[in-house]
This record gives sequence, structure tokens and C-alpha cells, in this order.
Amino acid sequence: MPPIEFQRYAVIGSGAVGGLYGGLLAQAGAEVHFLLRSDYEHVAANGLQIETPTGNFHLDNVHAHGSVDSLPACDVTMVALKSTSNDRLHELLAPTTRDGGIALVLQNGLDVELDTANVVGLDRVLGGCCFLCSNKLGPGHIKHLDYGRIVFGEYVQNHTDVTERVQKIADEMNAAGIDAHGTADLAAARWRKLMWNIPFNGLSVALNASTKVLVEDPDSLHIVESIIEEVYEAATAAEVVIDPSMKEVTVEMTRKMVPYDSSMRLDYINGRPMEIESIIGNPLRAARKLGVDMPFTEMLYHQLKFIEQTRA
Repeated sequence: MPPIEFQRYAVIGSGAVGGLYGGLLAQAGAEVHFLLRSDYEHVAANGLQIETPTGNFHLDNVHAHGSVDSLPACDVTMVALKSTSNDRLHELLAPTTRDGGIALVLQNGLDVELDTANVVGLDRVLGGCCFLCSNKLGPGHIKHLDYGRIVFGEYVQNHTDVTERVQKIADEMNAAGIDAHGTADLAAARWRKLMWNIPFNGLSVALNASTKVLVEDPDSLHIVESIIEEVYEAATAAEVVIDPSMKEVTVEMTRKMVPYDSSMRLDYINGRPMEIESIIGNPLRAARKLGVDMPFTEMLYHQLKFIEQTRA
């Protein structure tokens, strides 16, 4: 089998997600350009260190950029920064997408692709859900703890099958050791991920607990399961088909994973804005339009809003 010819990639948001996936692609031979902020000088001088269960590695010669001004046009731009920074997308995406490249949005939440689509156009946007445990330990240092699957597809869902461009990216990612899967139903992937994201991201902050504690304590588990049920019901009302067994699988998958601090809890601990609106607010508003009540989720939303507003 001939060696795969990789497209040129850019990573906007080179943290736990973008740093890992971009690093794996670069290790496999792809040309990957990383936009960095606080750790630009470190990565430019020392490279990227990736710890992963499949084998640790170090990238010496990294295409590191401390400014958008030096970024080249790319075929695929992975948008992996937090959705709380989406007001900067026009500035950040202009260089890498200027020659018609597509954007792959790897952000948490529902309908988060819209902000990117408003910059590059609906027909140039893919959305993806990352099912993985990964943390950024320090400058240029990513530690992948568990799982690693990414499911992505076209944002404009008028396709019955996985499109050619989605499959091409999936093939390249799989060649780089990434568990990548194209889908023709991005909405199902998004709602499926929300069954984990809403309870475990939100409650990890509201209850000050790791994922391990949330599934092992009977009282917190009751709240977790109630929120999962609400998300499932909202997805069903949106005509999204999710196997009912996924409710139990979501809990059991979390029970088996290594003890993990969610991205929202890490943002809270480190004084960063939390992705409350994209992860919880957007699904809540979508459910209301469909006439679906989500009382546990709504309570969690307002708790997090209060925490966010008063923690200063």
C-alpha cells in the first residue's frame, strides 16, 4: 500500500485536544502548523512533548506560530480553542482558510460550528466530537490519558453518506494513529456527546468532584443519570436517533475511565471562562423550542452561571 499523502493542516488552539491530534498527524508525516499563545517561545525552541498510551513521543521541529501573520493557507484548519474565544475567529481563521480550505470544529457543545460558518461559509465547515481524556500539563506538554475517538461530519447535513472530504481526513487521521470516524449525522454525534458533557462537565464544577466521584456516589449518580435522561429526551424530540443503551453506556464508560478532571473543571480551577453557554445553554434553549423540559439541566445551568459571576 503506497504511503498516504497528507493534506496541510493548521491547529487553532494547540491545547489538550488540538495539541494531541495535531501532534499525532505531525509525527506521521503531515505538515501541521500550530498557532500558540503563552507557550509559543517554548515550543519554538523545544518542540512538543506528547504522552499517550499508544507510545510517548517528542516533536523537535514544529511549525510553531506565535501570530496569525505567519500562518500559511492550509487544506484543513482544526478549530480546537474554547468556544469562549469564538469572538476572535474572524481574525484567527482568515490566514489558514484564505485559499478555500475547510474548517473542522472540535469544540464542545451544540451548534458551536455556527460561529465558524459565519466566518468561512456554511459549505466549508465540518464539526467533530472528541471522546477522549487529555490534559495540557505545561508549555508544549500534552498528556493523553484515555480513550481518543473523534467522530466528525458535515455541518450542513444534506448528505446521506459520509462525504469524500470527510473520509479523506478520517483516513489521514487513522494513518496517524487517531481513532477517527466520519459520520453523515453530526447532530446525533453532538447530542450523544452532550449526554456526557452536560452532567460530567457541569457537575464536576457545581459539586467540586472528579468523574470518578460523580459515578461512585449514589446521590451524585442520581443527578448524572437524570441529566442524561433529559438530554436523551431532548435529542429524541429533535428527531435525533440515539440507541437507548447509550444512557447506561455513558455511565459505565465513565466508571471505567481513569479518574479525570473535566475541561470545565480545569477552566474553573485555573480562573478561565467556562463553556457554559455552548455546552449547557445551547441545548437548553434548543429543548425549550421543542417543548421539552430539562429541570435538572436547567438547575445546573443556573448554578454554574451563579458560580461564574460570583467567583471573582
